[in-house]
Amino acid sequence: MAPEPRAADTERPPARDFAAGLVERHRPALARYLRVLGARPDELDDLLQEAFVVLLDREFVFAGDGQARTFLRATARNLFLRRHRDQLPQVEAAELVWDRRCGDDDGDGYVDALRQCLQALPARSRTLVLECHEPDAVRGEVAQRFGLSVEGVKTALRRLRATLRQCIERRLA
Repeated sequence: MAPEPRAADTERPPARDFAAGLVERHRPALARYLRVLGARPDELDDLLQEAFVVLLDREFVFAGDGQARTFLRATARNLFLRRHRDQLPQVEAAELVWDRRCGDDDGDGYVDALRQCLQALPARSRTLVLECHEPDAVRGEVAQRFGLSVEGVKTALRRLRATLRQCIERRLA
């Protein structure tokens, strides 16, 4: 007859579930952080995967999400710098911006403020911003759909970004 499992054994999730939960909780913020450092879209997934593999390979002793976030951010930074050694000054400047804007919430407050500010824009302006920031957007095609020149789209985006920046700063203040 097999011994009855202890309460601690039945309450702890399997390692696979724990790892999946860790990735799910930290991936969005870590991706934002890497984009702030300058990671290109084509390398972002590789860097994220490598950072999580390092965490899981190191027999990481989980002591809370804050500690995991710190470890992942340092690991991602080192992985990024290994690929881009010449960008250390830009990375240091980006980290100052990250710390000032994102603080302890990994940019979630900033993202929420951006969403609210986007919703406050007139529909046409909001659509222009969203279409221009699609990964496969072509400014000439967007300009044609909106009845603008390419320069007109650039000018509109510059003004809309300034409006969004002011709105976000008000919401975060």
